[in-house]
Amino acid sequence: MSGSDRDSRPKRPPVEAVTDDPWAKWRQADAPAAPAAPPAPAAPPEKAAKPTVAPEKGPKPKSAPSERAAKPAPAREMRQKPAPAVVAPIEAPVVERVKPEGTLGVRKSAVPSERPINRKPVRGGAVAKRSTMAAKAAQPAALPARPTTPRPSRDSGAESPWAKAVVAKPAKAPVPAAPPAGMAPEGVRLSKVMSERGICSRREADLWIERGWVFVDGEQISELGSRIDPAAEITVSKEAVKDQAKAVTILLHKPVGYVSGQPEPGCVPAVTLITADVQVAQPGDPEFKPWMLRGLAPAGRLDVDSTGLLVLTSDGRVAKRLIGEDSDAEKEYLVRVEGEMIKGGLDLLRHGLELDGKPLKPAWIKQLNEDQLHFILKEGKKRQIRRMCELVGLKVIGLKRVRIGRIRLGDLPMGQWRFLRADEAF
Repeated sequence: MSGSDRDSRPKRPPVEAVTDDPWAKWRQADAPAAPAAPPAPAAPPEKAAKPTVAPEKGPKPKSAPSERAAKPAPAREMRQKPAPAVVAPIEAPVVERVKPEGTLGVRKSAVPSERPINRKPVRGGAVAKRSTMAAKAAQPAALPARPTTPRPSRDSGAESPWAKAVVAKPAKAPVPAAPPAGMAPEGVRLSKVMSERGICSRREADLWIERGWVFVDGEQISELGSRIDPAAEITVSKEAVKDQAKAVTILLHKPVGYVSGQPEPGCVPAVTLITADVQVAQPGDPEFKPWMLRGLAPAGRLDVDSTGLLVLTSDGRVAKRLIGEDSDAEKEYLVRVEGEMIKGGLDLLRHGLELDGKPLKPAWIKQLNEDQLHFILKEGKKRQIRRMCELVGLKVIGLKRVRIGRIRLGDLPMGQWRFLRADEAF
């Protein structure tokens, strides 16, 4: 068959190449499609610095095998597939490291303390005490001495850093030597001498001395604890005489249920009975004033279950006479008892008993009848008569005090009171 026949044969319309390019229908019409070309070998990339960020892992791109690319195209027009695009390896961007500014170190709080174990920490942020000059002087000689520098002259204008340390401190006044052990200080306390002479009580003496109302051999004494010659002359000022004149002494017939001293639960102090309504007035008595109750205290107490004569006074001389350590004022009682006394109990009550491990002073005791005793004591311990009777098998059911010293209760009604007259004394 000749070539003309080939040419006379009707030509088929060209078959459009089927492509998988998804962007083919949006391409411009006047732009001719690029013929498929065998993939060119990619140039080796330049050696770059090691990337700081690792590329994402994924499937490796498929490249056309070299054998397929080497085969010749068929004679007749065949449906061709577009060559797969060669994906060039992604080059990671090179991150340039920037040197940080400043310095880098270890945090102090993270480092363990090197403080010795046996050293106590300073609490509350207090500053450690500095060693004194005496402590520094007592340091051993092996320690290095403080460097000494010559003191510059005043003209130079400089001052030595050790100038304050070398300034000598004024010497302390010598402390008077104490008397040798076993040797009593000279003289007797002024307050004790005043109390022994009956001028006032020790408490009043201390108050007068503090106020400057006491004179010894014409010299004013105002220091507490001062010691004097026991034979020295003691005088007091007019102020002390007026202060002592204000002191009062009251005689009260105390009923049952009232306490003579500090109030107890459920009881009322006896001083509350001292009012103008229940006073037994006598010729020459001062007018009762509320300020007279100031400093009023019992001189010899009575139990809450006892009745009789109770002395309340603000005069220290009276208190010393009745309840002082060397007081010998007698106290007379009428006691009602019940029970059976042990054999020889009366003799034991008189001079054979002891309380709280201490022997009692001899007492005058008489049995008036089967249920009544008569006591005269020269001491007054707490609940003494009741405890004495219990030791001999008796129980006290009533107790009344009828005399203290030379002052008798007399016909003073129960619950009432009167002033101690000027002509009376214990």
